[in-house]
Amino acid sequence: MSTDTTTPHAPPSSGHDHGRRVGLVAVVATFGGLLFGYDTGVINGALGPLKEDLSLTAFTEGLVVSILVFGAAFGALVGGRMADRWGRRHNILVLSVVFAIGTIGCVLSPTWPVLALFRFILGLAVGGASATVPVYLSEVSPAERRGSLVTRNEFMIVSGQFAAFIINAIIYNIWGDYDAIWRFMLLVAVLPAFVLFFGMLRMPESPRWLMSQGREDEALAVLMTLRSPERAQAEIDEVKQLALEEEESHTGGLTDLATPWVRRLVIVGIGVGVVMQLTGINSVMYYGSQLLEQAGFSSSAAIIANTANGAVAVLGITIGIMVINRFSRRGMLLFGVVCTTAMHVLIGAAAFLFPDNGAKPYVIFVLVVLFVFVVQATIGPIGWLLLSEIFPLKIRSFAMGTAVFCLWMANAVVALGFPPVVAAMGIAATFFVFAAIGLGSIWFTAAMVPETQGKSLEEFEDEFRAAHS
Repeated sequence: MSTDTTTPHAPPSSGHDHGRRVGLVAVVATFGGLLFGYDTGVINGALGPLKEDLSLTAFTEGLVVSILVFGAAFGALVGGRMADRWGRRHNILVLSVVFAIGTIGCVLSPTWPVLALFRFILGLAVGGASATVPVYLSEVSPAERRGSLVTRNEFMIVSGQFAAFIINAIIYNIWGDYDAIWRFMLLVAVLPAFVLFFGMLRMPESPRWLMSQGREDEALAVLMTLRSPERAQAEIDEVKQLALEEEESHTGGLTDLATPWVRRLVIVGIGVGVVMQLTGINSVMYYGSQLLEQAGFSSSAAIIANTANGAVAVLGITIGIMVINRFSRRGMLLFGVVCTTAMHVLIGAAAFLFPDNGAKPYVIFVLVVLFVFVVQATIGPIGWLLLSEIFPLKIRSFAMGTAVFCLWMANAVVALGFPPVVAAMGIAATFFVFAAIGLGSIWFTAAMVPETQGKSLEEFEDEFRAAHS
């Protein structure tokens, strides 16, 4: 357990108004996470009426679901580059508009190809937000609050998914006879898109991005609204010194991947993103209702029961945020990977060994809910936090975009592969495969992931460069 709560080279943060301002920035920016969660979760319950209304085949069903994930992969890659070039705040504003366009386009789609096109556009926004919002939060947060503030984005993601499950269940069980009800399920997402746009108009640009553009006076002015004057000046001096060192060592471009310590960090970031997805968490968040039907629930009962996955996800991330600053990042991630792998084994064993009777669906249901809780209390918040912390300033958004691109591609593999694998092999064998992958994730986490807890972004970068140059 770590008890470091301040940045060693900067005065402690002080002032209630400054803390409240940082909190407000986090609330507004994380509406991007809420949209991320709702748009990825809403398809879980909307798929049934959607299939009937647009006459989807098995192939087009998988395409409509997974194309958002592919869009998110490219959105993360492009969004990271845009955030480096035009700024984090500017990028979030653009993404809020794309969210609104994608949502309205999906709602009005007359055919499945049109729906797939707008789902892809929506995916671009989801991926861009997943690469930009955590970086923005990490760069405006003081080191001692960074863990809890950045992980609020993960809280909003799972809250968005939970909201989608609840809204789907309500609409389906009241108006389930109407083919077009899926359009209303999707339409809800336009409201947080408006909140994100108008809220970000009043938020500041990232001071660290401003410094990377040579706009020191603007960066200091922003930090003065978020920190005490002494703390603001100390942070500016620290960022300026690191920028000078990077300029001398030519850090800041794609060619820096040839530099061993930079390349190692990018590999670590990609690995963390892939580990997060290969837990199989999104197989439950995308196909939870269908999984419960496979386990033995009726369609309506599965949609209702699936809301439990959203509820425990919110509970898990809440607990994770409460304890995240008390434990080391690396230790908490390793604990989560070990526990998740154990849950895979238990789910597989229950599906394989438990007799086929009325109790079996409920046993699998309870174990799946516990699995969701474990992932969201540990790997979910820690993974996104590490990705926002480990990359050098000059390529932070580019590196984040690259890592999140790989994260989303791994997500796409799970999204495309889970239904046919379950159909061909059954629930038991599928979760045993996840358990085997989990063993590799345990090795990677123990061998490669560095510790960032209790350090400013600049201190971690300086220490890692010294250790691995």
